[in-house]
Amino acid sequence: MKLTTMNTTLTFLRKWIAPFSTMAAILCVASGCSKAEKEKEPVVSVQTTPARRAPISQVISVEAVVYPLEQATIAPKITSTIKRFHVQRSSRVKKGQLLVELENGDLSGVALASKGDFKQADATYVTTVNAGLPQQIQKAELDAAATKAAFDAQQKVYNSRKELFEQGALPRRDLDSAEVALLQARSQSEQAQKQLADLQRVGQEQGLKAAQGARESMQGHMLSAEAQLSYSEIHSPIDGVVTDRPLYEGDLANANQPILTVMNTSRLIAKAHIPQSEAAVLKVGNPAELKIAGLDAAIKGRVSLVSPALDPGSTTIEVWVEASKPDPALKPGMSVEVSMTAKTVKEALVVPTPAIFKNSLGQDYVLLAGSDGHAHLKTVQLGVRNADFAQIVSGVIAGDPVISSGGYALPDNTQIKIETPAPAEKEAGDTSAKSDKSRDAAKPDTKDKD
Repeated sequence: MKLTTMNTTLTFLRKWIAPFSTMAAILCVASGCSKAEKEKEPVVSVQTTPARRAPISQVISVEAVVYPLEQATIAPKITSTIKRFHVQRSSRVKKGQLLVELENGDLSGVALASKGDFKQADATYVTTVNAGLPQQIQKAELDAAATKAAFDAQQKVYNSRKELFEQGALPRRDLDSAEVALLQARSQSEQAQKQLADLQRVGQEQGLKAAQGARESMQGHMLSAEAQLSYSEIHSPIDGVVTDRPLYEGDLANANQPILTVMNTSRLIAKAHIPQSEAAVLKVGNPAELKIAGLDAAIKGRVSLVSPALDPGSTTIEVWVEASKPDPALKPGMSVEVSMTAKTVKEALVVPTPAIFKNSLGQDYVLLAGSDGHAHLKTVQLGVRNADFAQIVSGVIAGDPVISSGGYALPDNTQIKIETPAPAEKEAGDTSAKSDKSRDAAKPDTKDKD
C-alpha cells in the first residue's frame, strides 16, 4: 500500500518538474548567447592620417626602351664583294665619311665606255648644228632662185607689151599671151619658195632633234654608269658611332642587306606605350626622369613626343622622353623606368592613396575615425592622384582623421581602435625626438596584430 502511494507521488512530480526544467534551460541558454554576442562585437585596429594641405603631382610611371634619336641602318645598293672596311665596331664617324669600299672594276669599265659614247654623240650634235644645209635644200634654193628670175623677166615682157597695146602698136592677143605667161611664172616662183621654206624648217629641225636625242641618250647612260660606280663607295649619312658590322672584308655584300649600323648616341630617347587616359594629360615639355636598374641617381629628361594617333594593335599611345644629358650608363636597347610629371597642384588637400576605396557603385570613398570610436564612410571626389597621395576635391576637410591602414573592406560604423603608427610610417617632420616613444608605443599594437 505504501509502495503504491510513493510511485504515484513520483509520477506526479515528474510531470510538473520536467516543463519547468526545460523552460529554465532555455532561459539560461538565451541569456548566455546574448552575453556572448556582446562580447564578440568586433573592434578593429586602424591607423589614421589627417587630411592636409600640400603640393601634389600627377606622375605617370611606365617601362620604356631606349633608342637613339638618329640611327642609320646602312645597306649597299649593288651586290658586290667588300674590298675594304674603313671603320670598326665602336668607331666614331662623321657625316659623309667613307665607310666601305666595294669591288668596282667592271663598273669602272662600263662608266668609261659610256663616257666615250657620250663624247661621240656630243660631237655629232655639234657638227649637225654647225654644218651647212643638206643637198636637197641647196637644190631647192637654186630652183627658187631660177623661178624668181623667170618671173621677173616675164613681168618685164608683160609691162612692155602692155605699153605697146595702149599705143595701138600691138594686138590684144599678144598682150593676153604675155599675161598668161606672167601668171605661170608667178605660180612656179611661189611654189619653189614654199618648198624651200618647208625643207629648211622641217629638215633642219628634225636633224637637230635626232642629234640632240642621241646626245641625251648617251648622257643618260653615262650618268647611270657613274651612279653605279659611286654605289661602290658607302658613306655615313649621320654623325655617330658604328654599333654593328656583321660582315668582313672579302664577304659578299648583297643589295639592300644591312652591313653597318650607325647610331647618334649623343641624343637618346625612351619610347613607351601608355593608356589613352594617361596620355590625355601629357604634353610635350613635361618634366620626366629615367631610372636605370642598379643606379641610384635618376636621369633628368622631358617629354619630346606624344603620338597624335592611337596604336590600333595595343590601343595605346606612344610617348617619347628625351634625356637632357645622357649618362654613359644609358645605352640604346636598355629597359628603363620612366616617370613623367603630367601636372602639379599647389596647396591641394591630400590623403594617402591607400586610404581611397571604391564602393559597389564605382564611387570613391574614405573612412574617417569618428570621435565616437567608430569608422564613418565618406564619399569623396578625387583630383590629381599618384602612387603615394591623392587630391580630395570634395568630401573631407583639412584635419579630418582619415583611416590610412586597416580600412580595407571595413563596414560603415564599425568600432575601431586607433593605433600609433611605427616611426618608419610617420612623416619626416615627426621623427627625431618622438622616434623612441613612438617605437615603444607601437610594440604592444604590433603584438595585438600578431
